[in-house]
Amino acid sequence: MTQKTSVQTEQNNKELTGADYLKATLCAAVYDIAQVTPLEEMEKISARVDNQVFVKREDRQLVHSFKIRGAQAMIASLTEEERKRGVIAASAGNHAQGVALSASKLGINSLIVMPLTTADIKVEAVKSFGGEVLLYGANFDEAKAKAIELVKEQNRVFIPPFDHPLVIAGQGSIAMELLQQNPKLDRIFVPVGGGGLAAGVAVIIKQIMPSIKVIAVEPTDSACLKAALEAGKPVDLNRVGLFAEGVAVKRIGDETFRLCQQYIDDIVTVDSDEICAAVKDLFDDVRAIAEPSGAVALAGLKKYVAQHNIHGEKLAHILSGANLNFHSLRYISERCELGEKREALLAVTIPEQKGSFLSFCQLLGGRSVTEFNYRYHDEKSACIFVGVHISKPSEKEALIHELRTAGYQVVDLTDDEMAKLHVRYMIGGKPCNAIKEQVYSFEFPESQGALLKFLKTLGTNWNISMFHYRSHGTDYGRVLAAFEVEGNNLEFGKHLAELGYDCHNETADPSLKMFLTNQP
Repeated sequence: MTQKTSVQTEQNNKELTGADYLKATLCAAVYDIAQVTPLEEMEKISARVDNQVFVKREDRQLVHSFKIRGAQAMIASLTEEERKRGVIAASAGNHAQGVALSASKLGINSLIVMPLTTADIKVEAVKSFGGEVLLYGANFDEAKAKAIELVKEQNRVFIPPFDHPLVIAGQGSIAMELLQQNPKLDRIFVPVGGGGLAAGVAVIIKQIMPSIKVIAVEPTDSACLKAALEAGKPVDLNRVGLFAEGVAVKRIGDETFRLCQQYIDDIVTVDSDEICAAVKDLFDDVRAIAEPSGAVALAGLKKYVAQHNIHGEKLAHILSGANLNFHSLRYISERCELGEKREALLAVTIPEQKGSFLSFCQLLGGRSVTEFNYRYHDEKSACIFVGVHISKPSEKEALIHELRTAGYQVVDLTDDEMAKLHVRYMIGGKPCNAIKEQVYSFEFPESQGALLKFLKTLGTNWNISMFHYRSHGTDYGRVLAAFEVEGNNLEFGKHLAELGYDCHNETADPSLKMFLTNQP
């Protein structure tokens, strides 16, 4: 009971030092519920990157995430009076489960506010751990605002997901375990969302073994720590990618930023394809099925090793969670080879004549074709969409050179997001007659009425000439749609603004011009 009073009193009077956090971590009642998780060697990835790679298996916690540590550390510190009041948290996943389980074990009533779009599997998990669930709001920010409102109305204690000294100290227990399990580590790679885990690990490591480097890893589309480091203070991101939802945070915490700025040695960002490749690596090596955010640290480790030409070191990364929406596996399996740079996507123009496809395949030199899409273009030529398995990135450039030398027109679509996300599933959709149309990509909230709103706002005013939707099991669905409207139409722009969904004009995208539209 004295832990909370000591730490919070010191925080109110001055900034907590590294020694303060070390003491708080040592005193935290984490192991009343949390487990010491194994540190396993990944033999296959170790051989591939020429370093000894270890994975810290936080997916083995009862809630399949490290979040139980911070939640338990703070909830266990509550006074008897605070416990009687009950606790409340806002979360779309792992923090919610940690709070529910910790509160239930201590006989404390817990209320978790979760966005309306939260997957059923996560809602049911919170309930199974004894938490009461209130579904509210379209996103985390709205759910959090509601939770803060209920703190005042119901006099509950708010349990923050990352930006609190006790939560940070609880996450720091992972660092203590890492040092006990392998004190000869050279670098530790840590995923960053709100920064609680990274701050906790870094501050403890630097108190005990400062020679060990701590590397922060963030998704490129939700890099709130990187943005804060560049600005010199926490800042709001304009937009946050939701693929790795466990680390999809708009703004890093104030205290977590202070600690990360002081103790983190370096930072690296990774894209969604690189994360998908890391999910596959974890399954191949230790048979763990990580959620995307859980594989972020491994993705960063692989990229950092390649960028800095690191060999012969002992490297650890934290598999932070495994609360995966099962339907996300479809997207991950489709993108992992691209993330590993083992697949090339090409648009190739070949003659429209007998034997031309055979000649093209022979030119591939026995390489495995992963995808092939064809649509009649005209009497002279045909444009094909082809995926080819490659063993290393340089092989793609060699293949493109061979095809061009043989007289083929080739466009590399490997890094074209429109091609990977939509066009590969829509080959053959060019209209018979030339029409004036504009093509837009949209992000729809996966909620009831979202499509109806779209059709009411745009579909009744302009003809929709193309529409493609593919669910990836996240909070937002991605849509590609074309409208019979000329460019710079002010009335159309007005209705887009009224719709309020994130959208981008994709009319000039080369893959669309090749396979789906008649745009010049």
